[in-house]
Amino acid sequence: MQIIIDEIASNMMQLQDKGNVASYIPELAKIDANQFAISVALPNGEIFNAGCFKTLFSIQSISKVFTLTLALDKLGETLWSRVGREPSGDPFNSIVQLEHEHGKPRNPFINAGAIAVADAIMQGHKSSKMLAEILHFVRFLADDQSIGIDENVARCEAHSGARNISLAYFMASFGQFENPVPDVLNTYFSHCSIAMNTEQLAKAGLFLANNGKNPNTGFPIVSSQRAKRINALMLTCGHYDGSGEFAFRVGLPGKSGVGGGILAIAPGKASIAVWSPGLDTIGNSKLGTYALELFAAETGWSVFGD
Repeated sequence: MQIIIDEIASNMMQLQDKGNVASYIPELAKIDANQFAISVALPNGEIFNAGCFKTLFSIQSISKVFTLTLALDKLGETLWSRVGREPSGDPFNSIVQLEHEHGKPRNPFINAGAIAVADAIMQGHKSSKMLAEILHFVRFLADDQSIGIDENVARCEAHSGARNISLAYFMASFGQFENPVPDVLNTYFSHCSIAMNTEQLAKAGLFLANNGKNPNTGFPIVSSQRAKRINALMLTCGHYDGSGEFAFRVGLPGKSGVGGGILAIAPGKASIAVWSPGLDTIGNSKLGTYALELFAAETGWSVFGD
């Protein structure tokens, strides 16, 4: 495994076209695109790293995996009355479908869906209390109390997030919200600004590769059936309008973020986190996607067979 990921990291750094950083979020626009990291966490506790795997980055939309998990724990199947489970086929910040579908987002991984999930999990609590709960959950999953929110990125998101603010108020106009819109947005912008490295992220996603169980304790985070369903949503919706391409090339459930990270799950085998801040035209990590394609080919790990 170490040989495989060392070779992938070396190959990635030699490529000239590393994509473009997310310039619409000023704090992310400052990041050097010439970086790559990969971590592979196994259920037996082994972890393999290559590249700049200790470098912290904003996980952005990857955080939606963790808020979805919390929402399913709090609301169970009733969550699906608030948000759908279908691929969007549109960009992650599209407002078009909300008009046709009366303010109900297509899935929990597009921005509108994640904002709706943030509203659902707050249950009348203040944003500060909800953020403390989200952070506690992520720290528990990663077994690392040092994980926190990059406040500079959170402020930057709030100042440059006109489209997301519009999405939230548009959904509220359909009576979809139970909490004040500014509180919901603060929760959303802040959980997207959680900073992690690939080692922490791979460990945090390991329960989805281990039938929903925390490998450290053996106790379930979610049921085996729920882990399968979260993985299914990651496969079909985790890369926005590039989800089909990612499934075709990589063949694993994955969730991307515009910070350049991708969390991929090989059910029963491993949790894999990659990071390279340069994005493709859809908004997914260019080198991260290519690295996972090489990784899946080398290991033979795919939900579609060897």
